[in-house]
Amino acid sequence: QVQLVESGGGLVQAGGSLRLSCAASGRTFSSYAMGWFRQAPGKEREFVAAISGSGRSTYYTDVVKGRFTVSRDNAKNTVYLQMNSLKPEDTAVYYCAAGRAYSTDVAAYDYWGQGTQVTVSS
Repeated sequence: QVQLVESGGGLVQAGGSLRLSCAASGRTFSSYAMGWFRQAPGKEREFVAAISGSGRSTYYTDVVKGRFTVSRDNAKNTVYLQMNSLKPEDTAVYYCAAGRAYSTDVAAYDYWGQGTQVTVSS
């Protein structure tokens, strides 16, 4: 069982930056791939970024490439999402998730955090 708690969301102006954190419980954090997803009102949850258990592999959806960076610190059981050059269309609830498979698919992840709101004003 893995419990995930996100933090770091908030209100920021377009062009600004935020850093999301996701703290995980449990001793086997490094065995899980971690993903970040987001869900805007009235839309389906969508993939943002993923990182392998070792941290050596990362993957991003096209719309955030070059602006967002996913990283992890296995010693701290924490995964991060650094978001730069934020746009109003990045506004959503952001979720972190843990899974055995490194994937862009929501169904591949077994554990989810409660989400943190990111609002980007124009």
